[in-house]
Amino acid sequence: MAYVSRVLVVASVTSTSDDLLDALRERVGRSPAAFHLLMPASEPGVVGREALEPRLEQALAVWHEAGLEADGRVGDMDPLVAVSEAWDPRAFDEVIVSTLPGYASKWMQFNLPHRVARITDSQVTHVVAGLPGAGKADYRPVPERERSALGPLSVLSWGGGKRS
Repeated sequence: MAYVSRVLVVASVTSTSDDLLDALRERVGRSPAAFHLLMPASEPGVVGREALEPRLEQALAVWHEAGLEADGRVGDMDPLVAVSEAWDPRAFDEVIVSTLPGYASKWMQFNLPHRVARITDSQVTHVVAGLPGAGKADYRPVPERERSALGPLSVLSWGGGKRS
């Protein structure tokens, strides 16, 4: 039996976009993978998580229809908190973060892919996706953190994956 990588996918409005689906299919094309969709809640508390359950179920149905092995859950409203609660290096091998392009994305305004790379110390791929039914994917690994000679100021450099 071949090893199947477990991939944590952080997405919300782009969860059913053609761009993200193409990126997930491309990932499976490289080696077997199963996905866990983490969708940050739309509002705080239980009400916010319950409100997003239909979107999560719809996204998982689309992923299954596309032939992808996937499960998922709704997490905390803050995507970084949601990732830190869900991340377990024994359960996941890598992360894919799907955002809208540029300043249309609240997540890119606070540099989510690089922050996820820092807190998970894992390979993170960023998929820039349009809304469902639009555009072509732009996905690439998050650049590795630059090691600088700035000492304490090195926290200003941004994260990446594990060093070899």
